[in-house]
Amino acid sequence: MTTPRGRRTQATELTVQLLREGLVESTHRVQAVVSDDRGRILSVAGSAETATFIRSALKPFQALAVTTTGTLERYGLGDRDLAIICSSHRGTVEQVRQAFNILWRADVDPSALQCPIPAGKKSPLEYNCSGKHAGMLAVCQQRNWTLNSYLQPNHPVQQLILQKLAEILGMPGEELIAARDDCGAPTYFLQMGQMATLYARLASGDSLDMERIIRAMVHHPMLVAGEGEFDTELMRLTEGELVSKSGAEGIQCVGRVREGMGLAIKVMDGAKRAKHAVAVHLLRQMGWISPSVSENLAEMFMSSGTATRLEVSGDLSMI
Repeated sequence: MTTPRGRRTQATELTVQLLREGLVESTHRVQAVVSDDRGRILSVAGSAETATFIRSALKPFQALAVTTTGTLERYGLGDRDLAIICSSHRGTVEQVRQAFNILWRADVDPSALQCPIPAGKKSPLEYNCSGKHAGMLAVCQQRNWTLNSYLQPNHPVQQLILQKLAEILGMPGEELIAARDDCGAPTYFLQMGQMATLYARLASGDSLDMERIIRAMVHHPMLVAGEGEFDTELMRLTEGELVSKSGAEGIQCVGRVREGMGLAIKVMDGAKRAKHAVAVHLLRQMGWISPSVSENLAEMFMSSGTATRLEVSGDLSMI
């Protein structure tokens, strides 16, 4: 991310209101940043320097451990496998089978998975991050790295992911702050501008490894999240023009494919409904989605019944 020394990229935040028959019931504050693939901040609501955890929006970059090591080729893994590695899935039969396929091809027993077993379920394969974990284990198997400590920050697979992330951001890896995500794997504390830059570079087409990740996600959106989920519906409706990945606690990131532009959104109170409303609002405002796509998404994600709807106020400010 490049901004002039001493200059803070700051503007008025966006607000999302839940209206019940026209009266305000709840209000959410939201920050958003747009960057290009050179790390230049193009527009902002809030501050590009606001830092928070990227959570599951990190998954396409964790997948670089698979695409850059020959693991896909070694085990005959395809785009469907890569899509589930990038996913926050719902544990459907199709999704669970795809995560299992990675382990089966890499000759790794599912008992090696260290992600949690969801409440009321029987296997860690049903956990929303199981594809990511399966991908990490496949890399470990291919490189003859130990399996039982693959989630430790100093494990070679996590160090490889950190190296790739640092390379994309153009900064030393030791400057990045890590913490355990709910699934046990490291996630990173990044500025909003850095998140937007990650997605701009992911979408730029300048890296064959990242281009393969994008192709897998946009060609198999049902594996990335699931029917009715924002990431899936946005990628399905835009037919390869946008790549989208959500994260917990109000994180939403979108890349404009082949245009080298990225959008990062953070709802300050972590509300899921608000990030979707803001994403639709901003994507429409920037012309990244057509009016018909905007209408479809608004119907799915900005209306929550006959009596309530979400309304977004505010605009991105040009830098």
